[in-house]
Amino acid sequence: MPTLTMELPDKVFAALRVGPDDFTREMRLAAAAAWYEQEKVSQEVAARIAGLNRTDFLLALARMGKDSFQIDFEDLDRELSRG
Repeated sequence: MPTLTMELPDKVFAALRVGPDDFTREMRLAAAAAWYEQEKVSQEVAARIAGLNRTDFLLALARMGKDSFQIDFEDLDRELSRG
């Protein structure tokens, strides 16, 4: 698995009141949630990016106040019109 290295000022950790390990977890979750919300990745891929299983990823989205499921309202209207 590839490893990424980032240099961040200590002020970042102080501002967020987290250490480097917690920052990494939060950053992975934030990126996964954003990419899922933008429909760039599926739930399964987003969960893997976040380092979580799918259920825990959905629970994390709920805690963040984000939608757990992407709804295409045009598709929903078509399905509802079919009866």
